[in-house]
Amino acid sequence: MMRRRLLAAGLTVALAGCGATGTRPRSTTSGGFRPENLAKADLDWVIEVHHRELFAGLRRLSEKLYRRNPREWRKAGLASAEWAIARLWQERGDWRFEELGGRTDAAALAAAFDEGYTGDRVLALVVGLASMVQNAFENKTEFFAADDLDPQKLYDSARNVEILAWRLANRRDGRGAPLLLSNETGPVPNLSFEREFGRVIGSLDLLAVVLAAKQQRVINKVIQNVGTALFLPVSGMPR
Repeated sequence: MMRRRLLAAGLTVALAGCGATGTRPRSTTSGGFRPENLAKADLDWVIEVHHRELFAGLRRLSEKLYRRNPREWRKAGLASAEWAIARLWQERGDWRFEELGGRTDAAALAAAFDEGYTGDRVLALVVGLASMVQNAFENKTEFFAADDLDPQKLYDSARNVEILAWRLANRRDGRGAPLLLSNETGPVPNLSFEREFGRVIGSLDLLAVVLAAKQQRVINKVIQNVGTALFLPVSGMPR
């Protein structure tokens, strides 16, 4: 029991400084006692912290992408990047947007880097990424002892983020211009995108390892070249 409490405390400390909450859970996990919280184990609390911080990071990524790529929010006729961000996060629902044809997860991520796609690439990227992460958490925002997440889905999500980060930095259109601008090079490089992706990957991988150990499961490690790899679908039944 003491070992588990130390593990939970260590994981929570590791997340410090990652940012503010970015999701809007169906019911709050802070502020006042609720009887159902008695059912929470230490690891459940840690999972909820990871979940909140992951979505805080995804929101920061959406803000950075819209500010670096104003042409994307202009495609929808919006007035500003702030409007685009508000629409994405306040009206997200189940992450199904009409202009994406209802695509989420790997399908939305693929659209973001399809040279022939004419819609808002930032919307496609964030919807794909956020819905994928939410699928990996079984579409839950609160976690209890009876809930078993699939560590394979968390691991696969981390690999998808690696693929996404590579494509964001390297994919070009027919004229050689980046499909989406991200990190800035030059005398004073800005690698803030790389750091945000690193936080997301690290959090997903850490949870996958901890949950696999708890459930005594083996994660199927994927060996692939990120430059040619396809996004792994994360939705569906646990494997």
